[in-house]
Amino acid sequence: MVDNDMPAMQPWYNAAKAAQVAAFFARREGGSINVLKLTKLVYIADRRNLEKFDFPITWDNFVSMDHGPVNSITYDCINGMHGGLEDWERHLTGRSGYSVGLAGNVGDEDLDQLSEAELETLAEVWAEFGQMSQYQVRDWTHANCPEWEDPHGSSNPIPLARILKFLGKKYANELEDELLAERHVKEVFA
Repeated sequence: MVDNDMPAMQPWYNAAKAAQVAAFFARREGGSINVLKLTKLVYIADRRNLEKFDFPITWDNFVSMDHGPVNSITYDCINGMHGGLEDWERHLTGRSGYSVGLAGNVGDEDLDQLSEAELETLAEVWAEFGQMSQYQVRDWTHANCPEWEDPHGSSNPIPLARILKFLGKKYANELEDELLAERHVKEVFA
């Protein structure tokens, strides 16, 4: 049964990878992770993967929110707005207060949708930011992700080209066009 109050899932969004990214960070945090910290780590991981390999891990939409840049669909999943997603329920519990946790004993073998390169990106992000509090990671994104602009209580899209430009990509607009074309192919074949 489809809940008409829930936002539609985009066919190009990789919910399995996003759930496994979130599980990776929750596992590193000891089984439960603060939602603000998790949303920042997921964004940083996608941004880092864009920087290294010219493509994101989750294929999410990026937005500016008050606490910094966010992967929009992943944030909705964390908040239970896409209830019944097997990939999320297999890896993560529902949100409880300000945290989400692992759904059981999630091991390396359960992160099978992530490539070795993506796992390496996640490990790098954890090594750099894992010991920070949610507020320290948030403040880092405010200071170091110039694509984020304070929406003052709202939510504004962050175009891929803007992120790519601030990552120093010479052909940011062309790369954005390529990524959007690949997203379209994912949508057609979904």
